[in-house]
Amino acid sequence: MNAIGARTRVGAMFVLAMLALAPAAAQAAWPEKPIRLVLPFGPGGVADVTSRIMADKLSQRFGQQVFIENMPGPGGINAARAVVNAPPDGYTMGLVTNGTAISVAAFEKLPFDPTQFQMVSTLGEFDLVFAVKSDGPYKTLKDFIQSARDNPGKLNIATISVGGTQNLGAELFKSMADLNVVIVPYKNSPDVVVAVLRNDAQMLVEFPPAIQGQVNDGKLSILATSSQVRAEDRPTIPTVDEAGVKGYEVTSWNGVFAPKGTPMPIVEAMNKAMREVLADPDLKAKFLKVGVVAKASTPDELMAKLKSDIKKWNAVIDTAGIPRK
Repeated sequence: MNAIGARTRVGAMFVLAMLALAPAAAQAAWPEKPIRLVLPFGPGGVADVTSRIMADKLSQRFGQQVFIENMPGPGGINAARAVVNAPPDGYTMGLVTNGTAISVAAFEKLPFDPTQFQMVSTLGEFDLVFAVKSDGPYKTLKDFIQSARDNPGKLNIATISVGGTQNLGAELFKSMADLNVVIVPYKNSPDVVVAVLRNDAQMLVEFPPAIQGQVNDGKLSILATSSQVRAEDRPTIPTVDEAGVKGYEVTSWNGVFAPKGTPMPIVEAMNKAMREVLADPDLKAKFLKVGVVAKASTPDELMAKLKSDIKKWNAVIDTAGIPRK
């Protein structure tokens, strides 16, 4: 082979090598522009607050803005559509929650299948709390359970709207404790608090931030939390399981998902970044202030959590006789 031919062959091999490396180089550069994180809730709630805290940390790490887009709507349908219909390029992701699992159980049919989401990682977990009037007769959850058994059909439990995590958490408690109580749904959290303070309802089931002001003022007392492990920020308060309703557990959670078909290097890069920022002591402290334990996971662990909750809430809705939408 002459010198010209040899140079031509070497040049061709170099071009082919560069072409082979091009896709990997393009993926390694992600993210090259801002990332949109779509939330199925309005601003100001626990999911919104914690997502913004995480987004700020991710923005610092990536050198690209991770911005929150609030897209509330029934069943999280609007937000999920915005994500599943987006290009699978890693620049549009969404929040998947235990509420997503409830929507699958509560709706006859959804225009999307969350078991087909490309999961990334959990973001955090948080409990429900069971609370009563501080100056009332119930000092423990066992007191309430005993009173409900002594007075069948006479005690009320207040929650927000039918089909929400709080409402279904109360239904699960009623079923597992085998109690004849009335679960009364209210429009919003302030109405739930007023109902208990007026003794229209004898106990409420809510997320901690919604009642923290009344707890701080000494008007409400928390009797139990809904996880099977005591809350980090409330280590002296027993769980419902410890109070005698063995096996009871309701853990709310939020996580991040991407459109199906998102390249795994992008998923892995986002998962790695989330693991790092969720381990940050400053972020963990900010999460705990709103009752959330920062927690990352693998994509498979998040999918398993979703599927387990779908099965659980299907059973609760069937037992409670709640009509599907």
